[in-house]
Amino acid sequence: MAATRLHLRNLYADLDTSMAALNADHSRVSDSRKVVEQALTSGKAHYGINTGFGILANKRISTPELSKLQRNILLSHACGVGDPVPHKISKLMLQLKIHSLGLGFSGISNQTFAQLRAYNSADLIARIPSQGSVGASGDLAPLAHMCLPLIGCGEVWNQKQDGFLPAAERMDELGLTAVELSAKDGLALINGTQLMLAYGSYCVERALKLCKAADILASMSLEALQGSAAPYDARVHAVRPHKGQIQVAANVRALLKDSEIMDSHRNCGKVQDPYSLRCVPQVHGASRDAFDAIVNTLEVELNSVTDNPLVFPDGDIISGGNFHGQPLALSLDYAAIALAELASISERRCYLLLEGHDGLPTLLMSDTGVNSGFMIPQYTAAALVSENKILCHPASVDSIPTSLGQEDHVSMGSISALKLLSVLKNVERVLAVELLCAAQALDFRRPIKPGKGVDAAYRFLRERINHAEEDYEVRNDLDICAEILRSGELVSVVEQAITDFS
Repeated sequence: MAATRLHLRNLYADLDTSMAALNADHSRVSDSRKVVEQALTSGKAHYGINTGFGILANKRISTPELSKLQRNILLSHACGVGDPVPHKISKLMLQLKIHSLGLGFSGISNQTFAQLRAYNSADLIARIPSQGSVGASGDLAPLAHMCLPLIGCGEVWNQKQDGFLPAAERMDELGLTAVELSAKDGLALINGTQLMLAYGSYCVERALKLCKAADILASMSLEALQGSAAPYDARVHAVRPHKGQIQVAANVRALLKDSEIMDSHRNCGKVQDPYSLRCVPQVHGASRDAFDAIVNTLEVELNSVTDNPLVFPDGDIISGGNFHGQPLALSLDYAAIALAELASISERRCYLLLEGHDGLPTLLMSDTGVNSGFMIPQYTAAALVSENKILCHPASVDSIPTSLGQEDHVSMGSISALKLLSVLKNVERVLAVELLCAAQALDFRRPIKPGKGVDAAYRFLRERINHAEEDYEVRNDLDICAEILRSGELVSVVEQAITDFS
């Protein structure tokens, strides 16, 4: 049976297909295991199978101690620290590990592989400390923690996902028993890029939706500020034909179609808008182009084997470096920068909305003085944008040798991954501020209607949040706006309202 190919934009459905296929047919795993078992009878040394690990690769291990060697590698490498990896990302790590092992180049034993699949089916997800990987010999510490339940150790998320239980206790409830690891098992489990890959896939899948949402918000702000549609003319972008730039300009034109607001000031004499309105295609488009490249890297990794050593059907067992996280480290740093720019330009549009341009009340409220209006949400956006500037310093430019110099260049990709999630959350919050402010500003343009796409977004938000006449506790509305963006609901509403939006 051919292996299921994973695609980032359909990742969760593809993984479900992969898990089902591996439950039905894991012959690739069995064939790979036979190569390992034959190697054990050859009398030759094979890294990590009958030798020590890392700097201890020259230490030969006797046959009676091979199982203990594999158990010890889980215990010794389970030294992560910090907050736990979120449940959804932890489960994604497990599924990506199963998928990679199922490609049949790792030599894991059938018993251990079956237990991993049972854990996934039972939603038995380990508590994985988020810090401790340097992203080079794979994500060693996080993956060791992920696999501790196999030997009855560690902790797992409880069913409500709001705390943890000893793994052995939860295994008893499920009727699962610990396995005795065989030669190569432990090494196959902890070698791999699954922490970096899970974080990256989770964040970038959400970021792709935010790219669309950012175009909607920019169009709402453009209408509210009575900006010019001329910079979105297709001819402008045809002479600088970056793919993302062309797409964003087309999206804005579609969102503004049939706009009464645009028609109402078509001959107002305004020459130019500030860059945060005029250069949306160039800025948003550059982020889109960045994500196209990042998606390509992630999809290669999703369908790769990052174990070491690799076990080939012809009987060769080759020690290489596929576990090195450099491709992901660079891409995840790039993803953080591309995301942060969406927030940076969004905050500037928020500022413009508050300035009182073209008939809008200053601070987006009619009675200011006693009321502060929407002054302070922009402070929040500014704080988050500033924090992103720190988080976007690339982790991938650093390297600290480990394993007594055997691992003398490392990627630090796990740090790229962790901070990408922080940037993603900050960007969602900044865009939430613009969504709230742009809707408040559009209220003051009524009864003149915006374009069909903008109007769909505006009306959807007004079903959830009311216009503000005086100061109130804004946080609740910002939470609602952030959840709307996070869920993808805003994009879905617009896609249903206009056909030519992508």
